[in-house]
Amino acid sequence: MEKIKILLKNMVLRIILGIVIGGIAGFLYYKLVGCRTGSCPITSNPLSSIFFGAVFGGLIASSK
Repeated sequence: MEKIKILLKNMVLRIILGIVIGGIAGFLYYKLVGCRTGSCPITSNPLSSIFFGAVFGGLIASSK
């Protein structure tokens, strides 16, 4: 039972770390690459870049 708790804790921490790293990567993408015209639906807004980066980071971290 204790081993399952440790595995679950590690999985949750890995997903949270993936979300944080993905959010940072999304912000960096917005800041460094961004969208010059403002017509890009994801990269023209910093919040949407952070959100999508966090979602993708969490998905990648949760896959094994």
